[in-house]
Amino acid sequence: MDTNIPPSPSIGRLILDTVRRMFVSGVLVIVPVIATVVILNFLFHTVDGILSPVFERFLGYSIPGMGLVATLLLILLAGALARNVIGSRLFSIGELLFVRTPLVRTVYSAAKQLVEAVTGSQRKVFQRAVLVEYPRKGIYAIGFAAAETDVRSGPLNGKMVSIFVPSTPTPVTGFVIMVPADEVYELDISTEDVIKMLVSGGIATPAELRRLPTTGKPAPEAEAT
Repeated sequence: MDTNIPPSPSIGRLILDTVRRMFVSGVLVIVPVIATVVILNFLFHTVDGILSPVFERFLGYSIPGMGLVATLLLILLAGALARNVIGSRLFSIGELLFVRTPLVRTVYSAAKQLVEAVTGSQRKVFQRAVLVEYPRKGIYAIGFAAAETDVRSGPLNGKMVSIFVPSTPTPVTGFVIMVPADEVYELDISTEDVIKMLVSGGIATPAELRRLPTTGKPAPEAEAT
């Protein structure tokens, strides 16, 4: 008789393992749903809150979603006007008021450049995923290359790249760092994959990160853990 047969797990252990697996499966199902609902709810109330108070003041009561509908209609109307000669000139005159007002000018110019970078002729700006050595040597952060500039200040003398480093797990926020152009590794990875990687806290990291062949020195390869 073989005395080396391992003892069978107790009923309590089996129940505990079953509950644990059920809990993990439930988390994988529920958490993404909750996160999606929370984000969409935040966006809905933010946009709806822009014009909803105006309708509430005139109507005397609140209609959920009316502010959102009105905002979308206002955007469509503005787009229609901007596409004809008269409307385009009117917007140009109105834009001068923003551009020539000291404090408003700074905010308006930055906001306009951001919108143009995402939706306009500079659409590809934030689609350049890059890897930079940050916050210290040997540690790398993934971000998006925004623009290049020549720096002439003391020991800094050369091209620098503005890098937007998104936060985790909310990539819509982040910070900007300046990195020497020859230390920026442009990656062959889509914006969607970068967002997945950030939102998942690094779990959805691609099995391999490769540099684009058009960049300078090769980027360090990284494997998912």
